[in-house]
Amino acid sequence: MSKKHPVIAVTGSSGAGTTTVKRAFEHIFFREKINAAVIEGDSFHSLARVEFKEAVKKAEAEGNFSFSHFGPQANHFDKLAELFKTYGETGGGKKRYYIHSDEEADQHNKRLNTSLNPGEFTPWEDVPPGSDVLFYEGLHGLVKTDTVDVAQHVDLGIGVVPIVNLEWIQKIHRDGAERGYSADVIVDTILRRMPDYVNYITPQFSRTDINFQRVSTVDTSNPFISRDIPTPDESFIVIRFRNPQGVDFPYLLNMICNSFMSRRNTIVVPGGKMGFAMELILAPLIQDMIANKKK
Repeated sequence: MSKKHPVIAVTGSSGAGTTTVKRAFEHIFFREKINAAVIEGDSFHSLARVEFKEAVKKAEAEGNFSFSHFGPQANHFDKLAELFKTYGETGGGKKRYYIHSDEEADQHNKRLNTSLNPGEFTPWEDVPPGSDVLFYEGLHGLVKTDTVDVAQHVDLGIGVVPIVNLEWIQKIHRDGAERGYSADVIVDTILRRMPDYVNYITPQFSRTDINFQRVSTVDTSNPFISRDIPTPDESFIVIRFRNPQGVDFPYLLNMICNSFMSRRNTIVVPGGKMGFAMELILAPLIQDMIANKKK
């Protein structure tokens, strides 16, 4: 961990709400004039899209039906830990990009004079010098295995996670609408990921400084027949602080209408106020981080 070159990690599975927290950080960075080195979690997968599909088929042929993007076999946990460690020590390190779309491919091909396609990685390159903080958003910002401990290098860890049935609903609807997957294929993916989800994703939320968990107020007891995703207004956000000392709960309760405390370290806010609550909570932490950096 580093005061001079702090590392912020936002961890949550795809569709969990990490985009909302990323936007909240972007607003804070803009207002505070903070130059952040942004790291995308997908860029530390170890297999390109075609390679991953081939690896899944090979694993299944060998009797392994739980090979997934959530586990160590499909990720460079060691390289992620090395980046966090190196950045904390020097403000530098190695990063790359995973290309999601044709638009991103065009952007990076022009920048690098390459001919990469969606589903591939750009070459490793240096983190630009002069950044104030490193900001990671992805699946494994606080992951820990028997051989690699990414979490030990994180100065501020944020978890963003819905209750599991809601997470499945979001995945089912997203993969069906955006990727054209059938319900059977999506369920197979959920089942294949489950061992890695239990062993590598969920333990991270016990290591975070703050968790933002979305809880729906409508029936999600059978996510596989849900016709739509619960809206923010049909949800609450449960915000848990690992260390409640120094948190001004009366101020937060006064600022966020219809919020309440459920435990001494937990405040609950309406789902539609998630972004606002994040900015209220996170802005002072970032300000303190930059102040300590300057010291």
